[in-house]
Amino acid sequence: MKQLGHNIDKIEFIVMGGTFMSLPETYRDYFIRNLHDACSGHTSSNVTEAVKYSECSKTKCIGITIETRPDYCLKVHLSDMLAYGCTRLEIGVQSVYEDVARDTNRGHTVRAVTESFQMAKDSGFKVVSHMMPNLPNVDLERDLWQFKEFFENPDFRPDGLKLYPTLVIRGTGLYELWRTNRYQSYSPSVLIDLVSRILALVPPWTRVYRVQRDIPMPLVTSGVEHGNLRELALARMKDLNIECRDVRTREVGIQEIHNKIKPEQVELIRRDYVANDGWETFLSYEDPEQDILIGLLRLRKCTSETFRPELKNGHVSIVRELHVYGSVVPVHAKDPQSFQHQGYGMLLMEEAERIALQEHGSWKISVISGVGTRNYYRKLGYELDGPYMSKTLILMK
Repeated sequence: MKQLGHNIDKIEFIVMGGTFMSLPETYRDYFIRNLHDACSGHTSSNVTEAVKYSECSKTKCIGITIETRPDYCLKVHLSDMLAYGCTRLEIGVQSVYEDVARDTNRGHTVRAVTESFQMAKDSGFKVVSHMMPNLPNVDLERDLWQFKEFFENPDFRPDGLKLYPTLVIRGTGLYELWRTNRYQSYSPSVLIDLVSRILALVPPWTRVYRVQRDIPMPLVTSGVEHGNLRELALARMKDLNIECRDVRTREVGIQEIHNKIKPEQVELIRRDYVANDGWETFLSYEDPEQDILIGLLRLRKCTSETFRPELKNGHVSIVRELHVYGSVVPVHAKDPQSFQHQGYGMLLMEEAERIALQEHGSWKISVISGVGTRNYYRKLGYELDGPYMSKTLILMK
């Protein structure tokens, strides 16, 4: 990456494809250890040592994302992933319908999905879900309804979404259903219309990461016929006079590239909602007039169900994400044309601390921090607390 001209001060690892947490522990530790050692240049004997050296490396690991399933998102898995320095999970959901989960041999229930969401969020993780419209026995009406349910029902409400319309690929059970006329994909026009209506449902605190899988079209027998499905869906939304207001669409960099506009009047915006039995606060700096997002923070009042000892006792709040958008700026540097390192992150943290103390009644606030960003929080008065960075807000009486 460096040879290609990229700035490598900050990097993020995404472990995707398959279920990483189902692999043997020895292999997982070996793999994660080498990720951190690649940043630091140190040769470590275990994960703990690798994380220690990665923390002070010149190349900062700002986060690790791991793709998993609800049945590999139990307490033991969550604790292991925290030890790895993981900050975001991608959880395969595919459908909110119990009959569909059964018929597609998911191997877990819908209840397992909601339980994994709560445990993950109560541990501080950001939760990105994978959903698949056009599965067998789901018609257009059921598809649209399930996404309304997904975003409006507090038992779900993910932080992010990867939308993967069903593809028919030779050699699969679905291919046999398709070949014998027992399954039919949506037409391109119907699929574009459905995706546009799904995007219109996405709340402003959710980020749509992807709208289709990166599978070469020659391998696809039936399903998505266009490689630019998101672009086509956004164009359809304009025709229907509806908007997509997810995080990605409103990011300052995306707005500058696609719409050639920059923020002018920036304000602190607050949105509160309930998700997975917890009180969530989505703080952001935005230009509300132009609908441009500069930075965001996700704050959660930990529920009594949290199992992590650092977050128990009902008086702890956790920052699950702090992100300022714009071009990457090297650590300790400033770029007047970028919004990074301009103080927005510190202002968001100050407001999160105020809410945690005055409204949540918390005596401690914790942050799920990428290993390479721990020193940033130390400058704000935080200390290492297990896998978290924490700060005492008031002295316990």
